[in-house]
Amino acid sequence: MDKKLLIEKAFDAQKYCYTPYSNFNVGAALLCENGEIYQGCNIENAAYTPTNCAERTAFFKAISEGQKNFTAIAIVGNKAGIKPGDGDFCAPCAVCRQVMAEFCDLKTFKVIIAKSTEEYLEYTLDELLPLAFTGKNLE
Repeated sequence: MDKKLLIEKAFDAQKYCYTPYSNFNVGAALLCENGEIYQGCNIENAAYTPTNCAERTAFFKAISEGQKNFTAIAIVGNKAGIKPGDGDFCAPCAVCRQVMAEFCDLKTFKVIIAKSTEEYLEYTLDELLPLAFTGKNLE
């Protein structure tokens, strides 16, 4: 996996955010098992609840095009106007973590949160969502 490329794609996706209320721009790049990358950005709504996170945008784009096998996601986020490397790490929210758990292996799926292509943290989904509730709980 080319982590640098995945992070660059997340920064690229961040350019398309629609964030007129928070001005907090998040970009995500989701790596499929077959090597394809799906990008997502956050899209806000005045009613707040219909707002969609970058991570879920990437997942829903991929899934709607038939992808169901994922290996990693890179996430970047900061206030508009902050340059890569100057912001902070942006971890996925709980709802996004739950969506990831629906489609990804908890032990092997990698979540990369980055400030830049050189400064990033990497976790397994299991580390970010211990004791996850999944479809196995419903069997």
